[in-house]
Amino acid sequence: MRNLGEILIPFVIMKALSQFSRLLVVLGLLAISTLYAKSPNIILIFTDDQGYQDIGCFGSPKIRTPHLDKMALEGMRFTSFYSANSVCSPSRAALLTGCYPTRVNIPGVLFPRHDIGLNPDEITIADVLKEHGYATACIGKWHLGHHQPFLPTRQGFDSYFGIPYSNDMTIDPEMELADDVVLREGMTPEKIKSEKPRKNWVPLMRNEQVAEYPCDQSTLTQRYTREAIRFMEANKDQPFFLYLPHTMPHIPLAASEKFLGKSPRGFYGDTIEEIDWSVGEILAALKRLKLDQNTLVVYTSDNGPWDLKNGHGGSALPLRGFKFQTYEGGMRVPCIMRWPGQIPAGSECSEIAASIDLMPTLARIAGTSAPSDRVIDGMDILPLMQGRQDARSPHKSYYYYKGRKLESMRQGFWKLRHANEIELYHLGQDISETENLATQHPDRVRAMLREMEAFDHSLRANDRPEGKL
Repeated sequence: MRNLGEILIPFVIMKALSQFSRLLVVLGLLAISTLYAKSPNIILIFTDDQGYQDIGCFGSPKIRTPHLDKMALEGMRFTSFYSANSVCSPSRAALLTGCYPTRVNIPGVLFPRHDIGLNPDEITIADVLKEHGYATACIGKWHLGHHQPFLPTRQGFDSYFGIPYSNDMTIDPEMELADDVVLREGMTPEKIKSEKPRKNWVPLMRNEQVAEYPCDQSTLTQRYTREAIRFMEANKDQPFFLYLPHTMPHIPLAASEKFLGKSPRGFYGDTIEEIDWSVGEILAALKRLKLDQNTLVVYTSDNGPWDLKNGHGGSALPLRGFKFQTYEGGMRVPCIMRWPGQIPAGSECSEIAASIDLMPTLARIAGTSAPSDRVIDGMDILPLMQGRQDARSPHKSYYYYKGRKLESMRQGFWKLRHANEIELYHLGQDISETENLATQHPDRVRAMLREMEAFDHSLRANDRPEGKL
């Protein structure tokens, strides 16, 4: 007959092992939870030619944006947020690489006739996040080269759906058609090859093939939104990066029947209000999928609005200037960020921040880092996003390029512009750039000009080639 010790010892051991197993399970779950807490989902919404004022919470008197306004109430408005250029392709190159566009040699707008694009050797936000285990998708306007070596699927994105450049362009007749391509307006593969391409008739692509031509632009915002939500649903169990660069409100404007003719701001307002609807759908999907608390959503624009008198352009008020210019209206853009528990609700940041900062900042948020084997101009703005009291802009100076020319620089509230003449403005007292103070501060002008020259020389000494076929 066994004694009591022989009976109890195995029981105690088994109980201890059971408790240890439960502890391992708990620790495993905590490890997984910690991993995902360090790797939030990231949604980057990038509109095309939306002006600084063209959101309700940024002062629009007629454009109704309830979802963006609520996003700002639940997050942070950035009121000194800058694009790196005042036109499409350079601003996108800067956003994705964290570099001034001149550094990566995409200084101007790319057209279907061009055989260049963003160099595949560049490292994009998508490359960095994909390497760190993120699912990645680009849905919308690309505009960094429409030839296959330059498409999103070669730049870190698992999938692509959208128009490869601006919606006022044409098709490249040599583009590859999908087997199930939808051809509209009487088009055939033969006509695409033989007829002169028509302006505003652009291809809609899926991955590396044309899926529809000419694209029905009136349904684009709706289709981009559905595609985005499908991607979120398919990847809800792993970290994902969704880059959603809307085609609108670039001209020609287009809106679906649900929104067409409904905005007090006219056709332009229709397109923005439909994009606002899209934001609402995406935020609602995050809550439905229980991803809301672990997702950073960034909303901003590629540059300022067109200067159009027919109601098809936006507003940058109270800023001066428009798209194509280095006045504030061409470069300073609306920006809203929302991340529950990380970004304080209902907050505002007036410190200088820029689209080039998103590459290193998003990399850090994901638990990794920007590439260290090349110059990256962007800086970490996470302290600004978190609303830390001592947080200040990491940019001692911020530079405004127009094409290959360094045309302006901002230091604190001071801004120097050197285009046709020397202009100096104090943006803290004169946000609309109305009073040129250059003659009153000659020493400041000289010092800022010297710094601009030195920075430009340094950038050109460390630039990198564009991609070529």
